[in-house]
Amino acid sequence: MKKYKVTQVRSSIGRPATQKRTLEALGLRKLNQTVEHQGTPQIEGMLEKVKHLVIIEEI
Repeated sequence: MKKYKVTQVRSSIGRPATQKRTLEALGLRKLNQTVEHQGTPQIEGMLEKVKHLVIIEEI
């Protein structure tokens, strides 16, 4: 299974509530914070919703 390293690089200020909740669900709360996730369909869908706010690296 794929693993993703996700780093938040843009702020969630002024973004729709759904995008803010998606970032929180991914475990991203601060700028430049990095988390790792398994590549499940649910996680990949979340990453697709906030791809303009994060950098996604496949491990």
